[in-house]
Amino acid sequence: MVSVVQDMEELYQQRLKRYVTAMRNEKPDRVPIRPFVAEFTARYAGFTCQEVAHDFTKAFEAACICAADFDWDAVVANMVYVWTGLTQAIGLKYYGVPGIDVPPDTGFQYREPPEDQAFMRPEEYDGLIEDPTGFLFNVWLPRVSQDVCEIGQPSTYRNNLSFLKGGMAMLRYFTAFGPQCQRLRQESGTVSAIAGILKAPLDILADKLRGYLGLTMDILERPAKVQAACEALMPHLLSVALSGADPEKNVPVGFWMHRGCVPFVSHETFTKLYWPTLKPIIEELWRQGHQVLFYAEGKWGHHLQAFAELPDKSIIYHVDQDDIFSVRDALGHKFCISGGIPNYLLAFETPEKVRAYCKKVIDGVAREGGYIMDASAIVQNDAKVENIKAMTDFTREYGVY
Repeated sequence: MVSVVQDMEELYQQRLKRYVTAMRNEKPDRVPIRPFVAEFTARYAGFTCQEVAHDFTKAFEAACICAADFDWDAVVANMVYVWTGLTQAIGLKYYGVPGIDVPPDTGFQYREPPEDQAFMRPEEYDGLIEDPTGFLFNVWLPRVSQDVCEIGQPSTYRNNLSFLKGGMAMLRYFTAFGPQCQRLRQESGTVSAIAGILKAPLDILADKLRGYLGLTMDILERPAKVQAACEALMPHLLSVALSGADPEKNVPVGFWMHRGCVPFVSHETFTKLYWPTLKPIIEELWRQGHQVLFYAEGKWGHHLQAFAELPDKSIIYHVDQDDIFSVRDALGHKFCISGGIPNYLLAFETPEKVRAYCKKVIDGVAREGGYIMDASAIVQNDAKVENIKAMTDFTREYGVY
C-alpha cells in the first residue's frame, strides 16, 4: 500500500512539473494533456447530465474515473461546476436544471431574462457603484431568487429557510473540493488544473445584472455609469480571485471570457471599458505570483494585441474558435497556448481525423514547448469516447520532446 501511494505521489509530481513548465511557456518532457471535460465525464461513467448536476458526489466520481482511465496530466476537479442542489436551495431563477427545465441528458443552461425584466434596472447604477455587495444582497438577490423577500416586505418562512439551506449547501459543496483534489492526487496522480475564479467587470454586468441587451443600450446611453460600475466591481473581483487561488502558486486562476469581444461589443468598447477594468486585475494577480488562464470562449482575435501588453508568462491563453496558429504567432513568444482541437471534430469525426488534427497543432504550435493539449471548448456529452481517447493517446505518444 505504501508503495502504491509513493508511486502515485511520484506520478503527481512529474505531472505537476510538466504542467507548470508548459504554463510558464517553457519546454517540458512532453506536451501536457489537460482536457476541460464536463458532461462528457457523466456519459463515460454511466451517469446522466441530471445525475451529475443534482448530485455533486456523482460528478466528483465521474471526474475521478475519467482521470484514472484516460491517464490525463490535469483535470478540473468538477467541470460540471453548477450543483443544482445549491441553486435550488436558494431558489435561483437563472439556471435551467437538467430533468426539470431541460431534458435530463442536456447540461444545465443559463437563462437570461427579457430586457425589461433585467435583474438590475438602468436607473440603479448609482446603488451598485456606491455599494456593490450591498446592492447584490439587498436588491439583486430578491430578484434572482424565488424565495428571498424584497427589503421592506414581511419576511416569510421560505425566505428564512433559503438562507439556512443555502448556507448549508454552500459549506457542503465548497468544502468538498479539497478532498476531491486530494483524491485525484492520491488515486490517479492527477493535478487539479485550476484554482480560483475570475470574471471581467463588464461580463458581470452583462451576464448577471443588466443582461446583454441592457448592457449594450447602457454603453450607448450611460457610458460613464457603466465605466464607474466596472471600476467599483474591480476590487471585489480581485478579492474573489485571490480567495480561491492556489497558495502554492502553481496552477492558474480560471478566467471565463464571455461578452467583451467583437462582435458582442465594439472594439472601442473593449478598448475604453472592458480592457482598462480587467488589465489591472491580471497585473495585480501576477504581481502576487498567480497566473491567469484566459479561457477565450468564441473569437477574440481582434484583441490579441491588447493581451500582448500583459507581462510575460502572466497568462495561459486558451484558444476556442480563433485560428490557433495565428494566436501562436501573436502571443506564443510571451504566453503558453492551450486548446485548439475543435469540439465538432471530437463529436462528429473519426479518430483518424482527430489524430491528424492533433499532429497539425503539435507540429505548428508546440515545437518549442508552451502548449497544453485540450479541446477548443468545454467538452460536453456529445463527444465520442473513441475521439477523446485518440486525442489523449496520440498526444502522449507524439508529443514527446
